[in-house]
Amino acid sequence: MKSLVRAAVAAALLLLAGAPSASAAPSTAPAAVSYAPAAAAESWTPPLSTRGRWIVDANGNRFRLRSGNWDGAQGSWTGSGDRNDPATHHAGQDSHGIPLGLDRVALPTLLADFRALGLNSIRLPFSNEMLRSTVPVPDAAVAANPELRGRSPLQVYDAVVAALTDGGFAVILNNHTVTTRWCCGLDGNERWNSGRSTAQWADDWVFLARRYRGNPRVVGADLYNEVRRDTFDDPNWGLGDGHDWQAAAQEAADRILTEANPDLLIVVEGINWTGIPADGLPHGRPVLTPVRALSHTLVVSHKLVYSAHFYGYTGPRHSGATGIGETHDPRYQDLTRAELEQVLYDQALFVAAEPGTHFTAPVWISEFGIGADEGAARPRAWFENLTAQLAAADADFAYWPLVGWSATAQGAPGGDTWALLRYDAAGRRSGVLDAADWRTPQWTGLAAAAGRTGPVPATPSSYQLSTDHRDHNASLLTRAGGDWDSGARKAVCPDGARLAGLSHTGGRGLCTDADLRAAAGGPTVVRDEAYVPPGGDWATGYTKLQCPQGAFLIGYSLRGERVSAALCAPARTALPAAAGRTVWFDRGDGRPQGATGGDFAYGHYKGQCTAGEYAAGIAFTTRFATRPSPAALLCRPLRAD
Repeated sequence: MKSLVRAAVAAALLLLAGAPSASAAPSTAPAAVSYAPAAAAESWTPPLSTRGRWIVDANGNRFRLRSGNWDGAQGSWTGSGDRNDPATHHAGQDSHGIPLGLDRVALPTLLADFRALGLNSIRLPFSNEMLRSTVPVPDAAVAANPELRGRSPLQVYDAVVAALTDGGFAVILNNHTVTTRWCCGLDGNERWNSGRSTAQWADDWVFLARRYRGNPRVVGADLYNEVRRDTFDDPNWGLGDGHDWQAAAQEAADRILTEANPDLLIVVEGINWTGIPADGLPHGRPVLTPVRALSHTLVVSHKLVYSAHFYGYTGPRHSGATGIGETHDPRYQDLTRAELEQVLYDQALFVAAEPGTHFTAPVWISEFGIGADEGAARPRAWFENLTAQLAAADADFAYWPLVGWSATAQGAPGGDTWALLRYDAAGRRSGVLDAADWRTPQWTGLAAAAGRTGPVPATPSSYQLSTDHRDHNASLLTRAGGDWDSGARKAVCPDGARLAGLSHTGGRGLCTDADLRAAAGGPTVVRDEAYVPPGGDWATGYTKLQCPQGAFLIGYSLRGERVSAALCAPARTALPAAAGRTVWFDRGDGRPQGATGGDFAYGHYKGQCTAGEYAAGIAFTTRFATRPSPAALLCRPLRAD
């Protein structure tokens, strides 16, 4: 959410806006435009990936996203009135569906100003409609960059991406809207699949990720902005229906990584709003709280980043509206410094702050902001507290917005006072680079805050598997081999990981990093006790699906609750032939004390091998009046004593 006007629209739950039908995106390649950097850029080597809670470059050095949102390409029209009238656009700024400011300032100058702010990365919004628009932007929209005349919005976007990356910036593509209009109320842009299918939305992402695959400084795909309720329906996290944001993000992410560009970071934002904002009715801002119970395991590991937005005029259960849609819940700016710190942790920062869990990942606070003309004490205190807490948490961040106008085309005062950099019609700059802006000390303190730098050592990661509603095959190697248990729900660990734990009910699994798999040799599907040696009954009276000697568990399948098969991969080194131990979890938890991975199946009994063991078998029973779900694991030592 970016303005009080927009918050009021978001709360007006009696309106309904549609979206145009989707059609195939154009296949034209980006036009070649190069811009030499105007000043020294931060040194880093793409691609980016993650190590625990940190984003790192290709050399393993921490890369903190110090970002700005350069908006405009997602649209500026507010949804009513003549689109050709600037007064019907947000803050009176007609972006013409391209990044703001190209009418006023040459790209090299803009980049130099971005660098002066201390930025190393840009979140670059776009709309799905922009991908299909072939009408050239008006010459006036690119008056300060005449080389861009005659280009479509997507071709201008190409040029901006090229300029940023040639200048040393990392670019994170952000699907902000479906239609090219201002976000984020009841505007037809509430969900990734508003007016389109999830598959069509993912198709667009594959198209755009392929388009920039040759540019290694395009480092990320921010899947969708501020997923929220429409007039009638809430988004959810894990229900398995057409409004399931967790599942949709997983689907799009895996398609981007397998069909377009395996090097991209995948940014998944939490849910921004559910419920009707009225006292007495359920409503609130879940943000990233659902991640604690259900996280994402992508088909390419170490590429997941979570994100969240915070604005002072909104709140944990406040829509941000005034008048219609306003409740008596506190806004973030009403919280004390200590209360705000706790809410930030509970809603977002816990993901990065709790190491060794299945949900541990970097958290990018990819939107926050406030107006240069804000004079009230509480909003100002909120901004000071937020920036101080982001600095103290060593968090990745992106301010909204980066560029705005300070005057109309006729020279009258106007534009977006929230912008960090504001330009008048002649290109003269104002904003936080000038001492007169009250936000300057807070911004400077955040942008220059001390934080972790240099090499980040690789640390073991944990991954959650879920068969709640569909297969969860996170292994590229297994995918290439086809369906290994047709008709069953299947879960497979990412390549480079082994199965470490299972839940008795609920179909959840836990994987952990393990450089254990042999370079050659396919997996073994185990459906019976063929590999249980004579005298090796480790679960008497139970059916045992045991891996062959020298192999370890990487997956499992279920038919209903019943165990269907185990999937085992060959180890690259000899595994000890020790008998191992049986870990039972059908009548209580069977996890070791201090187990890594966290609670990977809330409300269910779980079994888990220790860090020094590998899982070599699954046991279950089909006895009358008992569940045929996983009941025990065979855990064997990774190394001989």
